[in-house]
Amino acid sequence: MNESLRKLALLGMGIAALTREKAEQLADELVKKGEITEDESSEFIKDLMKKSEQQRNDLEKKIETEVRKAAAKLNLATKDDMKRLEKKIAALEKGKKK
Repeated sequence: MNESLRKLALLGMGIAALTREKAEQLADELVKKGEITEDESSEFIKDLMKKSEQQRNDLEKKIETEVRKAAAKLNLATKDDMKRLEKKIAALEKGKKK
């Protein structure tokens, strides 16, 4: 497999961790090899960064979902549960003071 294609494949797997500097380095390599033009490189970098951001967002959502599932299985109190209990306690305390 051509080295540039191999790097693009690896990039696809790890795009969530892509930095602008790495995207620029990859674009520079592709320009030097004649696979993209200088004009195309800035659009290439923008596309990679956009995909990287989307991948990061998707990963964060998946992690959040899995953490919620794990917390539900552990039967842990949620913030909403705690707020509801605080309101009940406040109401009970208010009733005792009278």
